[in-house]
Amino acid sequence: MAAKIINLRQARKQKSREAAKARSAENSVKFGRNARQKHADASETTRREAHLDRSRLEMPPEDAS
Repeated sequence: MAAKIINLRQARKQKSREAAKARSAENSVKFGRNARQKHADASETTRREAHLDRSRLEMPPEDAS
């Protein structure tokens, strides 16, 4: 049986890619929200702020005396 010949540079790069992919998966579970979720939250916040601004009651000015 002959030993399988491998290119060490390619093996090192592949190992690095796999480590980065694993780290990425961990971070996406920890911190991740996709762009659609971020956009939905931002638009919901904007909608709520607009609703509050429309519902705001104007207070009469207090006398400065």
